[in-house]
Amino acid sequence: MDPVLLFFAGLTAFILFRLMSVMGTRSGHEQRHDLDGVQTKATASQRQADDADEDKRDDEAAPTPVSTNARMLREADPAFDESEYLAGAQAAYEMIVEAFASGDLRSIRAYLSDSVYDAFKGAVVAREEAGQSADLKFIGVDHAAIVDSQVDQDRMRAVTEFTSNQVRVTRDKDGNVVDGDPNRIELVKDRWTFSKKRSSRDPNWILVATGGAA
Repeated sequence: MDPVLLFFAGLTAFILFRLMSVMGTRSGHEQRHDLDGVQTKATASQRQADDADEDKRDDEAAPTPVSTNARMLREADPAFDESEYLAGAQAAYEMIVEAFASGDLRSIRAYLSDSVYDAFKGAVVAREEAGQSADLKFIGVDHAAIVDSQVDQDRMRAVTEFTSNQVRVTRDKDGNVVDGDPNRIELVKDRWTFSKKRSSRDPNWILVATGGAA
C-alpha cells in the first residue's frame, strides 16, 4: 500500500480515537446547565426559609392562650397577655405589701384606688398611734392566678389570688413582739382585685380591693 495512504489512514484513526475519548467529558454548556440547577435549588431553599420565617413571625404575633378565668379580659382587650399580667401583679403585690408594712404609702400611691389608699392609711395611722411597728420579710410568691374577671363598660377587673411566704412581726414601742414570730415563715393567701381601663394606654393596673383568700 502506498505509504502516503497509510499515513492518512493512521491519522484518520487517531482523530477518530480522540473524538471518541472526549465524548464522555462535560462541555462548558453542560456545566452551565448544572450551575443553573444549583442556583434554582438554592433559590427554592431560600424561598422555603423565608416562608418558614414568615410563618414563625405570624405565630409569634398570635396572642398566647389565656385561662378560662381570663377569657373575658381577652375578649375585652385582644392584646391582653395573662402571663405578663401575672408577672406584673406579683411584682405589685410584693411592693405594696412591703410598703404597707413600712408605712411608706407615698411610694405606692399611684397603684392604689382612693378607697384602698384610705384603708391602708387608716391602718398605718392606727398602728402608729398604738406605738407599734411592723417588720416584714417577703420570701416570695409561690403561686398567682386569676380566679375571676369582670368587664363593666370600659373597665376591666381581674380578681387575683396570691400564695406567698412571709415573716411578719408586730412589735410595741419597746421592741417586744406582740404578734407574729420572727423565726416562723407564714403561708399567706390573699385575693386582690386589680382594675384597668380598657381604652387606657397606661399598662399599669390599679389595686381596687383587698381580702384574704379562703
